[in-house]
Amino acid sequence: MRLATELRRLREAADLNARQAAALLGVSPAQITHIESGLAGVSEQRLRRLASHYACTDGEFVDALVAMATDRTRGWWEEYRGLLPTSFLDLSELDHHATFRRDVAILYVPGLLQTEDYARAVFSSRAPELPQDELELRVRHRMARQEGVVPYEVIIHEAALRIRVSDRAVSLAQLARLLDLSDADHITLRVIPFDLDGFARAASTMTYVGGTVPKLDTVVRDVPHGSAFIDSEAQLSAFRTRFHRVEAVSLEPGRSRDFINRLAKEL
Repeated sequence: MRLATELRRLREAADLNARQAAALLGVSPAQITHIESGLAGVSEQRLRRLASHYACTDGEFVDALVAMATDRTRGWWEEYRGLLPTSFLDLSELDHHATFRRDVAILYVPGLLQTEDYARAVFSSRAPELPQDELELRVRHRMARQEGVVPYEVIIHEAALRIRVSDRAVSLAQLARLLDLSDADHITLRVIPFDLDGFARAASTMTYVGGTVPKLDTVVRDVPHGSAFIDSEAQLSAFRTRFHRVEAVSLEPGRSRDFINRLAKEL
């Protein structure tokens, strides 16, 4: 779907309609429509021809699109197809192709850092209540997503650290896991205490995922029906700015570890 979106954007930037693009390739307009709707694939040769006709001179970007078009990976998430909502699989595939990840969490510990019991408590709070087998599938899927290793910057508000999604034991285990993970070379963890100044304008839960080139970055936001994927350049720029604002008012990693240690002792 992201490949389809980018090809449509390139065509529109070239001020061509689907019929004109089809004529350039010698195919029917319906085929261009299917490609731009994610219903049909496109070969490397045709993709490069389209990029040339669209006057796209960004070779690195075109190469990244070709990699997307020719990728035949069947990821581990395919075992959940038909069992979990499509957005769960989309998140897994996004993780797989990510070059870096940035999270800002206000009310919950981010899914990639959750313990199994914490994740189960979060999914259990859903209304309407999930059947037990689907709940366990979601927990298992979330734990599997944690296997990926890319540079990960995460900023967690004190509220998320204090809210007990279950009981004291689950909260303590979750704080202990955060302390363990903060030692990982690829993870940078920061905390925003309640009493820190200058946070109001920057407050926003978000996930920013880096693509193989900046134009293919993606922001994920939680919405009532699942996850929304944001990829327009204007919005990506706004979220990059938002993340850096939050980062600027958060505690540096060493002080964040000390803060989590003190909070665990208070519990």
